[in-house]
Amino acid sequence: MIEEKYKPVLWICSAKRDLMEMPSDVVTDFGYALYQAQIGEYPDIAKTLSGFGGASVIELIQDHKGDTFRAVYTVKFSDAIVVLHAFQKKSKRGIETPKQDLELIRSRLKLAEEMYKEWKSKGRKSND
Repeated sequence: MIEEKYKPVLWICSAKRDLMEMPSDVVTDFGYALYQAQIGEYPDIAKTLSGFGGASVIELIQDHKGDTFRAVYTVKFSDAIVVLHAFQKKSKRGIETPKQDLELIRSRLKLAEEMYKEWKSKGRKSND
């Protein structure tokens, strides 16, 4: 049996709690998508979130019973997948991510950089 190497998932602020409060089908789909990211694949329900300089911030999108749910993570760090935000899109104007959510993602990305440095300084690393 081949052992797959995967990156651990780190969660910023309330992202995990927010994701776990979503409908179970959405949680399952996002969980599988995060697993795909952990093993280096690009999830089918993912798209690059523009405005963050390259392809390091990824948005998972799932529709469920007329509602749209999103989870945002970054692959900016070599040894971990960091989930920045999980939310239900409330805006009915287009497919764009609401401005307040983009601002929250930006602030959490800065926080993630600090948390990742601390995590690394404690000797954490991916499964080598």
